[in-house]
Amino acid sequence: MHLKPLQTEPKFNNVSPSGGVSRWLVFLLPSVSDLLFVALLFGFSCGAMGRLLLRDAGTGWHIRNGQLMLRTHSITRVDPFSATMSGQTWYAWEWLYDVLVAAIHHMLGLNGVVFLTAAIMSATFVLVFRLATRRGGSLPITLFLLVLSLGASAVHFLARPHVLSWLFTAIWFELLDSAAYGSEPRAQFDNNNARRLFFLPLLMLLWVNLHGGFLFGFALLGAHIVGGGIQYFTCRDRREEIRRWLQQLGLVSALSLAASFINPYGYHLHLHIYRYLSDRFLMNHVSEFLSPDFHGAAQQCFAVMLLIAIGALASARRKHQPARLLVILLAAYSGLYASRNLPVSSLLLTLIIAPLLSETVANAAGNAEMAFWLRALFSRVQNFGARMQTVKLQGHIWLLLAFILGLWACAHSGGLGSTQLINAYFDDKRFPVEAAELIAERGIREPIFCPDQWGGYLIYSLYTQTKVLVDDRHDLYGDRFFKDYLKVILVQPDWRDVLDARHVDWILVQKNSSLGTILELTPGWKLIHADETAVLFHREGT
Repeated sequence: MHLKPLQTEPKFNNVSPSGGVSRWLVFLLPSVSDLLFVALLFGFSCGAMGRLLLRDAGTGWHIRNGQLMLRTHSITRVDPFSATMSGQTWYAWEWLYDVLVAAIHHMLGLNGVVFLTAAIMSATFVLVFRLATRRGGSLPITLFLLVLSLGASAVHFLARPHVLSWLFTAIWFELLDSAAYGSEPRAQFDNNNARRLFFLPLLMLLWVNLHGGFLFGFALLGAHIVGGGIQYFTCRDRREEIRRWLQQLGLVSALSLAASFINPYGYHLHLHIYRYLSDRFLMNHVSEFLSPDFHGAAQQCFAVMLLIAIGALASARRKHQPARLLVILLAAYSGLYASRNLPVSSLLLTLIIAPLLSETVANAAGNAEMAFWLRALFSRVQNFGARMQTVKLQGHIWLLLAFILGLWACAHSGGLGSTQLINAYFDDKRFPVEAAELIAERGIREPIFCPDQWGGYLIYSLYTQTKVLVDDRHDLYGDRFFKDYLKVILVQPDWRDVLDARHVDWILVQKNSSLGTILELTPGWKLIHADETAVLFHREGT
């Protein structure tokens, strides 16, 4: 028995006024991508999820830095927040994001910051969904991989500028890959498609001023250059065509590199990022740069994606393009190297693997040598995807209405009538909210030593009254400072000498932490405040 995918006619095409669905209804009914965007938008921004986006205190110093730039009409070049690094050169490479988020915060508060982040994240995942289906991915398979991508990315769901790098990476890869290979396997190195490459330098001009993830764009360029080089030496009958492609890609790469120097710090930014990423001590101690722990749910989602990618590559009938294989290797390696790379790696795998896996399923549905029950299962998946993709809904009114509704709620303290739709705030179970209020009330102006993950929140709460001694800008402080910092936090030998050398008189740490427990027993330190989250100590006699 030979099972074939069902052929279904489009339900909403060729609609006449006298029968079927009216043409205007096509614009009112939401598409799958619209429903996905709305679900993600409110899922990310409402309820407990909205507060989870603020579980990283770095959002606080991004807001304050943006406000400082808006107030002074100048880009920050020296550190204004830390007593330790006061007046030292600071590469605020995310300055453009800081300005944007500060303006949003001024108009809509933290609700607006969370809603903006949710909108960017939702747009990114919906874009990947649309691109993957346009490249040949069936609806159920693409949705399944997208759910895995969401799960893998959850480890980095934060209201910080890296979410823009997710969006830019998806756009950057699509421009590169579609210019190289078009929409069909054989439509390679099309000159018309190649023209879109020249959007990349313009994209880089924005990217380099929004987030340090712009380096990933050059990694993708490198993968396509090497992939094109492999094809040049293996496809002798097409060498002239490939040579022209490589020339265009080389020119675009040079223009993109030149665009990356158009930032407030010029080439010094590149040198600074290189020194930061090559600092082995920081890379081995900053949690987001550590390799993923596969006991977590997010990491397991990524592991499943890797296994699916291997299976899809092994079972695909068509020849794999070298550049795409290199991008898969890049995504796998970067995701395994550092947890912070899991979202970008997952999105790239979805874009490449969804069409391959869909093609494999389609072939399996018609394979008479396969077990009947398996062919039936693949056939149902294929038919469902085919039926859904025949529904052509052009309107996006619900997407627009949902966005306007969210903005309205943000402008009215997160409320929609009597319903509290968005309620974003820094959680007092995670951050020292009560202690920060006490410090502000008492007018304490001496620098505060705290865990680096709290520094951004104290900058948000206490600037300009009080400065911190440390926060999570690890590239600013450097490894020498953090070696001393860890001595104090872990209560290692000479921890008191570090405090004395840096004239630390105020310490704010987690309740029941090792440092807090030792300070309670150390003469000369007095407990000023204690709550369920934090304890505040002051050195007596100062």
